[in-house]
Amino acid sequence: MLPTDLLMHRWSGDTVVPKRLAIDDTNLAIAQNLIELFQAHQGKSRGELNQQLQELEGEDTDYRLKRGLAHLLSNSFSEFETVSPLEPPMLRDRVFALSAQSIPSNAQTTVTLEKVAANLTQELGHEVLAEQVRKGLYADLKENQLLTQFETPTSEALLHRYNLSQVQGVFYRASQVCINAHRNDPGEYKLLFRYMKLFQLMTYIEGDADTGFTLTIDGPTSLFNASTRYGLAMAKLLPALLHVTKWDLESELQIKDSYSGDRRKGKFTIDAECGLVTHYPPGKPYDSMLEQSFVEKWNKAKTEWKLEREVDLVPIPGSVMIPDFRVVHPDGRTLLLEIVGYWRPEYLKKKFAQVMKSDRDDIILAVSERLNLAKAGVDFNKTPAQVIWFKDKLLPKQVLDLLEP
Repeated sequence: MLPTDLLMHRWSGDTVVPKRLAIDDTNLAIAQNLIELFQAHQGKSRGELNQQLQELEGEDTDYRLKRGLAHLLSNSFSEFETVSPLEPPMLRDRVFALSAQSIPSNAQTTVTLEKVAANLTQELGHEVLAEQVRKGLYADLKENQLLTQFETPTSEALLHRYNLSQVQGVFYRASQVCINAHRNDPGEYKLLFRYMKLFQLMTYIEGDADTGFTLTIDGPTSLFNASTRYGLAMAKLLPALLHVTKWDLESELQIKDSYSGDRRKGKFTIDAECGLVTHYPPGKPYDSMLEQSFVEKWNKAKTEWKLEREVDLVPIPGSVMIPDFRVVHPDGRTLLLEIVGYWRPEYLKKKFAQVMKSDRDDIILAVSERLNLAKAGVDFNKTPAQVIWFKDKLLPKQVLDLLEP
């Protein structure tokens, strides 16, 4: 994402419109020049790269655009590392301690480096050169770190990332975000809710899978102390939302005017037809090896019951529960199956609370015997769900025995 000083937007009434680049020959050429510059500087220092970037910016009026693209290349596609055969802090300690015993001069500096190299050669049992000591002294400073890896994007992909980052920046100053996720594939909801949990966003969820969900998220400026970290977390949700087919979003904003310093209220709207491109990967087929193993064994079992993954969404007050599986019989009978193999007490409390709030008696809970429910404060006897206990792996026979007693 982009830092605040590289974000650009304009006002249209009380609506904020982030800057977005056209995917045209001019902008593609700018992006390609920057990409080639990074490619040419692999193995060189960040300082050398930054110097070349400054020269490329020149005195052009689009310097913020180039600087923004370079920021994305540096932070999202590059890996910089401290490369030194010896630990820089240790070298500095040795050199500074020895140099303090003599009068500073160019000649004395050479002598000091040679002495430190000789001492280290003796201590480490292999040759250490004075030049290695000199290069390693400040190898850990940011400008001296080397560009060791560069994942080369296409120029079009870089422009898409830039446009996405400009829109993400709007959420740094959001007081509230409301997302209407219309009737979509349940797997899309699952991925969206998973990212919301990952980013620890304070969200109230209403709706169901048939009509869609409304997600109301408190923004960073609604908190007692506006949190930059929370604003970044909210911005990170946008690429996840782009995996959902049908949605619209409206956000209330509080933006500080760059001239007066006063806070100005605004709004921002966007929907599924926005043209933004996500770089987040699609959801994984399974949440765990436990689930994958269960499916593989079920597919080999001789049964009329069909196993479907994450097709039901169970609305509960202020949230939603997405059971891992639904089992369906040809005669129309259906039950939901949730595998509880995760050990954290907070997770266990939340999972059993969800089952209680759902007030559903068609849920099967497969619970690992390794879990300490008592320590987590969970009493499974109070749940309306049917409970199956398993050891290392959940076997289809355990579920089928419950389905066909």
